[in-house]
Parts: sequence; structure tokens; C-alpha cells
Amino acid sequence: MTATAHKETHSFQTEVSQLLHLMVHSLYSNKEIFLRELISNASDAADKLRFKALADDSLYGGDPNLRIRITTDKDAGTLTISDNGIGMTRDDIVVHLGTIAKSGTSEFLKNLTGDEKKDSHLIGQFGVGFYSAFIVADRVTVISRAAGTDADEGVRWTSAGDGEFEVETVEKATRGTDVILHLKEDEKEFLETYRLRTIIGKYSDHIALPVELEKSDFSESEEESDEQKQDKAPEFEAVNKATALWTRPKNDISDEEYQEFYKHISHDFTDPLTWSHNRVEGTQEYTSLLYIPAKAPFDLWNRDRARGVKLYVKRVFIMDDAEQFLPVYLRFVRGVLDSNDLPLNISREILQDSRVTQTLRNACVKRTLGMLDSMATTDSEKYQSFWDEFGQVLKEGVAEDHGNKEKIAKLLRFSSTHTDVEKQDVSLDDYIARMKPGQDKIYYIASESFLAAKNSPHLEVFRKKGIEVLLMSDRIDEWAVSYLEEYDGKKLQSVTQGALDLGDLEDADEKAAREKASSEHEALVSRVKTALGDKVEDVRVTLRLTETPACIVASEQSMPPQMVRIMKAAGQQVPDSKPVFEINPDHALVRMVDQEADEDRFADWVEILFDQAMLAESGQLEDPAGFAGRLNKLLLQLSKS
Repeated sequence: MTATAHKETHSFQTEVSQLLHLMVHSLYSNKEIFLRELISNASDAADKLRFKALADDSLYGGDPNLRIRITTDKDAGTLTISDNGIGMTRDDIVVHLGTIAKSGTSEFLKNLTGDEKKDSHLIGQFGVGFYSAFIVADRVTVISRAAGTDADEGVRWTSAGDGEFEVETVEKATRGTDVILHLKEDEKEFLETYRLRTIIGKYSDHIALPVELEKSDFSESEEESDEQKQDKAPEFEAVNKATALWTRPKNDISDEEYQEFYKHISHDFTDPLTWSHNRVEGTQEYTSLLYIPAKAPFDLWNRDRARGVKLYVKRVFIMDDAEQFLPVYLRFVRGVLDSNDLPLNISREILQDSRVTQTLRNACVKRTLGMLDSMATTDSEKYQSFWDEFGQVLKEGVAEDHGNKEKIAKLLRFSSTHTDVEKQDVSLDDYIARMKPGQDKIYYIASESFLAAKNSPHLEVFRKKGIEVLLMSDRIDEWAVSYLEEYDGKKLQSVTQGALDLGDLEDADEKAAREKASSEHEALVSRVKTALGDKVEDVRVTLRLTETPACIVASEQSMPPQMVRIMKAAGQQVPDSKPVFEINPDHALVRMVDQEADEDRFADWVEILFDQAMLAESGQLEDPAGFAGRLNKLLLQLSKS
């Protein structure tokens, strides 16, 4: 069959027109980044071939010298980025080039701000770097042939970015991929050698294989005929260092080079917050270069997302996302790990079981937590920006990494009654430094929202005494704190669970008054307990309230209310538990109810107080209609009296 018989026209996914419009217009001020993205893609293709060739070196087909080559044709107005890497089959091209940002296009578009500089940073987060070619090109052609396939299995992909693309089978003599940009009339500057050299030097100097341009001083003899000149093969030279950046001495690497390398491996357009470059020699030899990003990717909360570092063994690429070297709670970390102690024919099974792997994992975790601790100590503002992006993910580590629990706890940040603002900027060390004399616990409250925590009646006695309470409203907080239990010898105590014991924070007169109140209101407690029946585990006089008539409290043995809500929302079975109901006998409403002689009306009032307390605690009732009915009945009775 002829190549023409294999020609097909396909449509992009729905949002492609919007996305390409953004590429052409919103990112104009950053247009030169298209070349960086295409060179990075070519580098990845070479890495993947090098890895596959470990098991089958016939894939090289007699051409083991991997490189990226950039050529121009001023007459045709084209710029071509060629590689001799892994290449693509017809199916690969349709899948990878026909679906833009396949995991997050809608989310990408939703995050657009209209600010060119900010929007350009989204490219890396949503995997749409290839399509930045349309910033400077009005048509893009990709010709590719997968390694190990025949010359007649090449494929050509063409699109003008108008919602459709064509795919056809073609002859291609060599493996790899050619990306041909048909430049717009006002973008011909990218055909100039000096411009290309500048961009490669700026963005791609760290690429670990040669990025070649045609020699600018290529001489031509005047005696040569035009035919001889055309037949003469051009000469190329590498214009980048072509040395793996992580193998170079740290003192020889500038901050700009570190930043550009991060953008290369992460496809992020934002500079990283910090990084750590470390070489270890001795029993085990390895080099690690780990980065903390500045911005969270859109799919950060997907714990199954591709994560981990790029793994190399003796500078040979092995895999893109080696997740075995970093735990899930550090899934935001990017970087490179190059080991001399792992076998080149490594498999994921070996990685999971290897003692060397565990040692390297521990070292990477230690290095990452050390970076964060250093940032928190030396630059609190920068650390706050990290926390705002990744704090909730880091909290997972309290439960998942027992060996580093104390180090992670030191890095946690919370809201608190010290500032009463939603911003999470209070560390546990900050809290301990402000503890009252005689205070031996770190008090906290976990609620559905910051306002619910801040305005909880459970805080009344703490505010009265000036005792700071941590305000937790992230869904993960209650779960994480249940694993933390204590920090620096201080127990973490929920103010909504168990009997409140302020210890030395309560003086002798207050203790005596509390005991007296309990004995004086035994009859009221008994009546309330009878009215509520099996709805509650117990009823008692409260220590917590100064302005509210009643509250509910979880018993010491039961699951905290916030945890119950999380478990139910996840479809988990939750053991039945009943709350403790605490009443404030000094409140005017409770005194009024205590004087009610009609037991039916008394029971209605108690139910109202109980439901109010449930609302304040959880924001919902099992029987809201019953609550409304009782409230309406009592209001009518009061209006007639």
C-alpha cells in the first residue's frame, strides 16, 4: 500500500482551540521557551532509548551516538529540532500529540489568570510544553520513526493548531523524531544562529547530550560548483556543555544553571524554592540533586500520580519517576539520583527489595527534611510560601514516616488563637515558647472550617485564661495529630475530647468552685440525663464554657467528631459512639430551663440545647425537622406567656 493510503485526519480533544489560543497570545512575552521545551523532549527521548538499549542494544541500529540537532532553512522559513532517540510509532503520535494536557486540560484552563507571566508558569504543571511551538509557528510537522522499526514505518504528524491534525505513513531513513516549525513571518529571528546559540546557552546548557548547530564558519571554496556545494554534507558542532550537570563540581555551577536544570527535569516554568546537591563516596557512592518546587502541580492530591526522582546508574538513565527513593508525602520533590551501586539492568522489583535502595531512600528523605528545616530557620517567609503550597501533603508524613515523625512535626504550621487568623504560620516550637507557667499540654481543636474552630464554644475558658489553642481545619489534621500524640515531651490534647483537666493552670479556688457546682447541680444533671436518654453517654457540669449554655464532648475512648466525619465521607464504617453533654449552670438559659416544672417542656428545652450544641460542633443534625418543630413549639408558647 502507498503512504497516501495511510493518511488520516483527526480532531484534537475539545479544549485544544482555547489552549492553542493561549499559547499564541498569552505567552507571547515568553516565546523563546518553546525551544527549551522541544530540546527537553528530545533529551527525554534519548534517555528512554538509552535505557531500553540496556536490554536490547540492537535498538541503536549501528548509531549509538545520541544527539540533538537543530537546523534552519531560511528559504522555507523552517526551524527543525531533530533527535535520534526512541522515536514514536503511529499510535504513539496519535496518543501523545493528539491529546493536549490529557490529565488536566480543563483544570489548566480554569487556572488561567489573564496575566501573561503567571499563565506561562502553568505550562509545566499541565504537561503542554510541546504545544508552545505554536507561539512562533503557524504550522508544525513532526516526522518520527520508532527505534527497532523499518524505514517504511515512519509517520508524519501535521497541524496548524486549528483543531485538527493529519497523520500519514512515510519513509524515514533513520530512527528518532524531527519537529519542523513553519515559523510565522514575524518570528524569523529564530532562524538566526546567534539567537539559537543564546537560547540554548540560557536554557539547555545542562542537557547531558550534545545539542548541535551547523558550524557557522563552515567554509566554501569559490572553485566549488553549486552542485558540489549542495552535495557537501554540513558540519555540526555542540553548542552546550553536554555534561550531566549533577556530575560537575558544585562550585562550578551557577544558581541560574541549577534553576534551568530544574525546569528541564520538571517541565516547570517557575524557579525552585531551594535545592541540595550532594555527592557521597565510601561504602556507597551516589550523587543526589533534589529540588523543592515553588508551586504545587494541579494533581498534587492524587497519591497515585507519577512521582519520584530521575534515576541514573553510572550516568545511564534508568527511569523517570523512581518513586522508591521518596515516600508519598514527599511527592512534590523533584531531582536526580545517580548511583554507582545499583545494577544497570535494574528492575522495579530489585528497587523495592534492595538494601541499597533503602539506604538511598533514607538519605534522600534526610536531605529533603534538612532542606526544609534550613529554609524554615533561615528564611521564614520563603518557608511560609512552601507551606502554603505543600503543607497539607507534608502533614501526611506524621502518620507515614514514624522514624522522622519528630523532624516532620517541627516543620508543621498551624493557625492559632494567638493570632486568630486563618494563615497557618504557628509552629509547635512557637506554641511551646508561649505556654503558660504550669502548662504541660499542647491544646488544639479540629473543626470543619477555620471559622468553626475559631468560634467554637470549647475555646471560651481558654480565651478567658489566655491559653493558646491551635486551630485545625484541614481535613487531614485530626488524622495526622492522632499519630503525633506528643511533641517535645508535651502531649497534644484536643479541647473537644475527654474531661477537661487544666492541671496547674487552675488554682485552688477554681477547683473548689467546680466541685461545689457539680454537687449543687446534681438534680439538674439527673433531669437532663433522663430527658436525653440513650442519646448521650453522660451529662456533667462543664468547665469549658463561660458564654454558651451547653456543648458536647467526645469521650476519651471514642473517635473525635472530625475523624468520624472524615471516615463517613470516605464510606468507612465508624463504630457507634455517644457524646458527653456538658451544661453551663451559670448561663441564664440553663437557669430558666432548670426552673421549668413541666417535664415535657423541660425535655423539649433540653433537646433544643443538645441540638444547638451538636450544630455548633458538627454543623449538622440527624433530625433537623425535629429540631425545627420543637423550636417553633417553644417559641409559640413563649409568645403567649
